[in-house]
Amino acid sequence: VAVAFPGAVCRGSGYRFACELLKHVLHQRNQLPLPYEQLAYFCRRAAQDGDGIEKPLSLGLPSKKCQQLLMELEDLFQHLEVMFSLTLVPRVLFLLGGNVMNPKELYELNLEGFCEGAAEESLQTAPCVRQLFHRLFVADVFSELKALPITGTLVLVQGHRDCGVEWFRPKLNYQVPTRGRKLTVKLSCDGDVHLSASPPQHMAPAWEDYVWFQAPVTLKGFSE
Repeated sequence: VAVAFPGAVCRGSGYRFACELLKHVLHQRNQLPLPYEQLAYFCRRAAQDGDGIEKPLSLGLPSKKCQQLLMELEDLFQHLEVMFSLTLVPRVLFLLGGNVMNPKELYELNLEGFCEGAAEESLQTAPCVRQLFHRLFVADVFSELKALPITGTLVLVQGHRDCGVEWFRPKLNYQVPTRGRKLTVKLSCDGDVHLSASPPQHMAPAWEDYVWFQAPVTLKGFSE
């Protein structure tokens, strides 16, 4: 699935695309019983109201599994934001099921042709996120898939080997798996890209200095 934006996108957008795509994949592939924002809302409301509330949609929220997954996702998003601030990130992987070498499903966000610019000269993030999800909806990439049982999700991020990130663990010789079902979402920026924008990432020097980093957490889905 390729999405071309008509110009540079404002800074911080790459991180937002990664987070929103992960939320979407987890819900579409049956690892979350509701979209992420709805789950977070119900859990916050239930925590504020105490145990005497009527449980939303009979989900029994907030369950320990729900709270655990939401906390892990929030933590992951914060560390992803740090990662994107430290280095160019050409690719992000979400691996569902199996293991890091042989997952059942692999989702890749490719940002090699993507560029960010100053806010006043760039496209806003929110409309670009909507464009991305419209493209995914039109491509209908999830409808023919068999239901995936509750499983674990791993997140890997490509960055400069000397970027200084501490939370993610480097996997220096990691090779992207070729087995299993794979979906690549490729983002690029076309049209009039302002001179102050960061260059498209495929023009960045010394790609051999970029390695994979793995998030030190397995996101365990739930269905209750």
